[in-house]
Amino acid sequence: MNISVWQVIRDDSKRTFEVCGKTNNDNAFTNRTHAMQKAGMNVSCMTPPVTNKTANKDLIKIVGYTPEIGLHDRLSKEFMKITLRGSEGLSEYDD
Repeated sequence: MNISVWQVIRDDSKRTFEVCGKTNNDNAFTNRTHAMQKAGMNVSCMTPPVTNKTANKDLIKIVGYTPEIGLHDRLSKEFMKITLRGSEGLSEYDD
């Protein structure tokens, strides 16, 4: 049985969220969020099921959080900067 879920990412520092889309397999989304957390970012994700009450992503509300369009892109860019900053010192070990 395939159950569709919404992919929701939250910036817990700024208390904002974005509904990124829906999918049947959320592994990549949750793994990426976990990698962001390990890099020190204060983010979290949720994957609520797609139901009749939440058939449209605009109907998803999170108490205490405000919607931010482009949040996922902003967090991805921030994560890339952190990742690249961490890899700058590795070039001295390359032969």
